[in-house]
Amino acid sequence: MASTPDDRVDGGVRSVQVALDVLEAVAFSDEELGVTQIAERLGLTKGSVHRHLLTLVERGYLVQNPVTSRYSRGPRSRLLAHYAPETDLIQIANGPMRELRDLLGHSVVLSEWTPRGALVLSMVVGTAAIEIGVRPGSELPFHSTAQGKVLLTLASPAQRERALAKPLPAFTAHTVTDRKVIEQELVRVAQQGFATAPEQAMLGINAVAVPIFDDKDVCIGALAVVGSIQFLPADIDAKSVKALKAAASQISRMLGHGRVNHSEMRAARQKTA
Repeated sequence: MASTPDDRVDGGVRSVQVALDVLEAVAFSDEELGVTQIAERLGLTKGSVHRHLLTLVERGYLVQNPVTSRYSRGPRSRLLAHYAPETDLIQIANGPMRELRDLLGHSVVLSEWTPRGALVLSMVVGTAAIEIGVRPGSELPFHSTAQGKVLLTLASPAQRERALAKPLPAFTAHTVTDRKVIEQELVRVAQQGFATAPEQAMLGINAVAVPIFDDKDVCIGALAVVGSIQFLPADIDAKSVKALKAAASQISRMLGHGRVNHSEMRAARQKTA
């Protein structure tokens, strides 16, 4: 069957992709956005953006300010958030993230897996005079960020294969783009329990990340500290790693990780009796 202009090589539909990009651009913004701003951020024409905005406003996912003509989240977007699972990773992680920031001074970032990279869920700004961090809603590359490496290490073989089969661009002179070298590093990440990415995504910036687990012992996210390479060096000190792991373990415990499932234990004893 012949493909249409809306078909994408990855099996998705271009029009749906654009609609979601427009929705996310507005939803993750700290301020109302106009058509021109959205088009520039997404690299799209204003006409294409406007058509999708009309549909999203009509369906209630966005609203348009009648005074400024700019767009913001609508009632249906808020309704979806209302029906999110009660175990909200962002809310649970907030306290431990702030405590970690107060202890180390670095910005603290919470991320989770998406097929395109590590999605930033929230961030607590560090205490340094110069703010260093990433905007919630950003998707960080797997191969060049500490969060991405942690998630990739604990992903399924199929997920890891799909991620590493894609082009691995160099963002700085320190970015590792050789797949074999990356795979070797993932082995080290699994052994040491944390990942670093000194100046691999941006010059002058380093990050250290560790996994977060749920009650099924599945890695559902990554917790990271981000800072200047001057204060968060490539050779990270053991104290910082220990504090980061402790904060991630606290979040994991709040999600049920490590709890004894007594019903499963009873079933196992019955099988062996």
